[in-house]
Amino acid sequence: MIKDTSWDFFITSYYNARMGIKNFILKQTMKAKMKGLPEEQQQMILAVVEKHPEFFEKIGEEIKRKKKAGMSEEAATMQVMRQYQGELQKLIQQ
Repeated sequence: MIKDTSWDFFITSYYNARMGIKNFILKQTMKAKMKGLPEEQQQMILAVVEKHPEFFEKIGEEIKRKKKAGMSEEAATMQVMRQYQGELQKLIQQ
């Protein structure tokens, strides 16, 4: 049986392109939200998010759940970020 490597290549290429676009959009959105921060801090935050995307996805999902339950975005964000403050500090110090 001949293995179809072109299909594997297509899937891998599609996934990498999709993740590249997703990362680009995420970076641009984050930069827009961090306008007031010094460039050095922005780069540090972006590096942590790129290195640990699953952690930040978990935070985002929790914020969404709290918003759906009726909490304001600001209150939900503050509550979730306080909850994960210790873990976030560890990631930043790595």
